[in-house]
Amino acid sequence: MKTTVVSGMLGSGKTTFIGHLLRQSRERTVVLVNDFGALGIDGEVFSADGIEAVELPSGCVCCTLKFDLITTIERIRATFDPEHLVIEPSGVASPSGVLEALESAGVGQVTVVGIVDATEFLELHEAEMFGTFFRDQIVNADVILVNKIDLAAAENTTRTVAVIESLNPAAIVFRTVQARIEGALPETRGARGIVAAGHAHFHFDTVSFKIPAGTPCETMERLMSDLAAGRYGAVVRAKALAPTDRGPRRFDLAFGNRSSSPFEQPIADGRMVVIGTGLDGEAIRRNLPAARTS
Repeated sequence: MKTTVVSGMLGSGKTTFIGHLLRQSRERTVVLVNDFGALGIDGEVFSADGIEAVELPSGCVCCTLKFDLITTIERIRATFDPEHLVIEPSGVASPSGVLEALESAGVGQVTVVGIVDATEFLELHEAEMFGTFFRDQIVNADVILVNKIDLAAAENTTRTVAVIESLNPAAIVFRTVQARIEGALPETRGARGIVAAGHAHFHFDTVSFKIPAGTPCETMERLMSDLAAGRYGAVVRAKALAPTDRGPRRFDLAFGNRSSSPFEQPIADGRMVVIGTGLDGEAIRRNLPAARTS
């Protein structure tokens, strides 16, 4: 079973990349998703795209959910017998810890894809805001996407690539828009070992909400705008699937960059996850019609 781990900070473009990758593939593939919040969203995003997805509960697959990761992989093998297993850890999981868990599960060759956001990588890296996370992600990657270059200054993209190449000269680096690469993904890990860069633990607050059917789309847009502006705390990531009065929609926010788009399938259970620090969950709840905290 070929295995690919797709790592990256919250909102870097992991889910988007996996969608592009699998739409180009004819292999029998299962995606194992570990969302950070209590209400999983990415699994339904994949399912709407016709991709077989299995979700792990909130938590970190490289520490608290390590045993769950191993047993889930065993279940996937027995149930689906995939040719290709793609693992999307949460945006706070260190790749070295995930690789150690896969080694314990008896998974053979693994390709690691790291995705960084060109709009915020340099600032976060230079400020050392997330400890060893970025180093762990980069030194353990075989392929690295410097993503969102259409939103970043050209100088920032060039400097980001230079930092990455200095940390991991062996990695194949792509500059991407919407996490898209053309052609097959390079498989290059071979016998290269795991580089233990030290596990970084993040102390983020997480609040999750159920979103009722018929919620005004304008309300969701305004809420996402307020979240981006810091009205409810320092938001690192927010995402939602909402059955709005304009139909099912997907909402995303990462480090101040937000987007919304129609969702391809009906949404039975609308939900929203907000991740950050100093979050005012009660104020967010008050601004959603009849929203229930989960």
